[in-house]
This record gives sequence, structure tokens and C-alpha cells, in this order.
Amino acid sequence: MNIQSFPSKLLENAVDEFSKLPGIGKKTALRLVLHLLRQPTEEVTQFSKAITTLKLEVKYCKQCNSISDTETCSICSNPYRDASKICVVESIKDVLSIEATNQYHGLYYVLGGVINPMEGIGPADINIGNLVNKIELGNVKEVILALSATLEGDTTNFYIFKKINQFPVSVSVIARGVAFGDDLEYTDEITLGRAIANRTKFETTISN
Repeated sequence: MNIQSFPSKLLENAVDEFSKLPGIGKKTALRLVLHLLRQPTEEVTQFSKAITTLKLEVKYCKQCNSISDTETCSICSNPYRDASKICVVESIKDVLSIEATNQYHGLYYVLGGVINPMEGIGPADINIGNLVNKIELGNVKEVILALSATLEGDTTNFYIFKKINQFPVSVSVIARGVAFGDDLEYTDEITLGRAIANRTKFETTISN
């Protein structure tokens, strides 16, 4: 059967919605929908409720911008984390990747994106205002730039460095065990852990 020839409009609509997800084509979407159809109604209802509840009730931590169930996430509110260190990442996926290494015990700051002129994302579009405010308070001793090893990541690193270099804070960048062009999300835990542990002082090679 041609995947476009659906016997049911309801099935077609469900497949269309699933295929909007990243990395999900029509064939995979069809398999997922058919799988759900085979499940008990209670399980499908629970699945649907979880997604709806996530969208309606999820919060973003006021301290680090990470996804949270409360106003302050579990990492920022943990008294055993080293509040003198802030690791700057692009997204929540990077927080999860670094946490999986068990090599870092400080706090995080999620930018929500990186500078990318090709996609119309400039310095004003990334969220660093609260980061600068935190550093101004004087409690932060080290800022670790842990953005992906890409041109966009390096550009954003430099921009952040220029913004915070006036403060008495050490600025470091994760070691290049992460190959240039790699996203942190796809870097194995051992390599990423070593990159965090062996971070180096940030030095700019771009002339003013």
C-alpha cells in the first residue's frame, strides 16, 4: 500500500502530526501511530495526557533557564552544587549530556541558542542578560563555555567572553576532545567528561 493512500482520514491526520517531529518520516510516523492503536485506551490516554501536561505546566528555571517542574530547578536549588562555577550551554540536551558524565558539579546557564547570522540569530537573540547579572554579584569564580565545537559555538563563546571579561572571573572552555563541528548531544560520555575535566583558559585569537 502506498503510504499516501490511507484507508482512514483519522489515521492520516495522526501520521501527519507525528511526522512533524524532528527526524520522524512518514513511514516511522505510521509505525508509531499503528503501535498506539494496538495499546490499551488507558495507556494511550496517559501518553496524551503526559504530552499535554508537559506543554501546559512545564516551567523554565529563573536561575538557569533550564526546564523544570518548579520556579527553580533541582540543580540550582541543590545546596551541594558548587555555585561558584557556571557552565554555559546551548540547550537542556547539553545539560543532560554533561550531567551523564558525573564530571561536573557546578551550576548551569542555558542560552537557548547560539549566534547564527545565516539563520537570523544575532547577539540580541541569545539570552545572556541574567548570566551577566549573576557575575556582577561577585559570587561566580569561573564560567565554563561548553558550547558545541562549531563556528557558531565559537562565535558565541567569543561574544560572551567579551561581555564578561571585565569582571574578576575565570573564563574557560571545554577541551577540544570534542572534534570541531560536533554537537555535545552526540559526543560520548567519556570524551565529554574529559573535555569538561581538562577545560582550558579561554583565549581569544580574534583581533579587536
